[in-house]
Amino acid sequence: MYPRDLNYRMPAEWAPHIRTFISWPVRDSMCYPEQYEQVCQGYAEIIAAIAEFEPVTVVVNPDDLEKVSRLFADNRIECLPIEHNDAWLRDNGPTFVVNDEGGLAGVNWRFNAWGGKYSPWDLDDAVAPQILRHVGVRQFDAPLVMEGGSIHTDGEGTLLTTEECLLNPNRNPQLSREQIEAHLRNFVNAERIIWLKRGLSGDETDGHVDNVACFAAPGKVILQVCDDPDDENYAITQENLKILQEAVDAKGRRLEVIPIQQPPKAFYDGSRLTLSYLNFYFVNGGIILPVFGGAAEETDRMAQQVLSETFPDRRIRTVNGMAIIREGGNVHCTTQQMPAGRA
Repeated sequence: MYPRDLNYRMPAEWAPHIRTFISWPVRDSMCYPEQYEQVCQGYAEIIAAIAEFEPVTVVVNPDDLEKVSRLFADNRIECLPIEHNDAWLRDNGPTFVVNDEGGLAGVNWRFNAWGGKYSPWDLDDAVAPQILRHVGVRQFDAPLVMEGGSIHTDGEGTLLTTEECLLNPNRNPQLSREQIEAHLRNFVNAERIIWLKRGLSGDETDGHVDNVACFAAPGKVILQVCDDPDDENYAITQENLKILQEAVDAKGRRLEVIPIQQPPKAFYDGSRLTLSYLNFYFVNGGIILPVFGGAAEETDRMAQQVLSETFPDRRIRTVNGMAIIREGGNVHCTTQQMPAGRA
């Protein structure tokens, strides 16, 4: 029995949340462990910002429980001891689904650390079932290696993803495109899948869609764009723009595409950082937006303006987007929403 058979579907991220889940950093898994304290400060800022809008559950390794608990006096922030290898809960956490009666369940995807890039990942692969048991909802186990950052939905049956990630042989080499689409239909009730080609240059996740495009509403997509033909992202974003302009969603609508200008290039330790305003996170009544400062001050302001105009009823709450980006992700990558529903 699949979630689809029971009328479960993946709701849009802007639908009301019960709470947000987020994992606390693990020094041993970090690319730059010497920056552990700075990264923890970045996570603490994100957690406090989210808690202005809704409750937050911080998944913490048991050895860190006492230390992390002392950081937060807000009673809307709780700590949940679960062993984990790494801190990107968007990708190894559960995908919550709801049915027409408001019932809540969760999909447990397989996780292999972005195509086996980091080891070990066994603890991370076991996090989602523990969260689902903690909140007391039904669990559906999907036979598909997939990260939550690789898909985005309009809540009405249309899914955005990239070929670079979902068709990458380091995830599901035994599955065809058609078989992967069938799993997405069965587990999140996707009626139409819009395949973009690639993600941003330098993205070690192999092109997660949450850095390039997201739905703002049914029939409306925000796309990060690049206007510099000499930038690697120019061809990528132009190609994705063309695909979106020609696409039709599950309801037969043509898509309105809202461009948002990418931040200027930034590098660390010789590698390009994957800076994206699209890695924002919807919260109840607001948006948590990473901004980058310095050379990006102008595009920071432009991004805030675009989101304010697109979501006039939401408060745009900015956080320091440089705090954790060297570890490979940003606000959306760290978070997993639990939508309103009945356990």
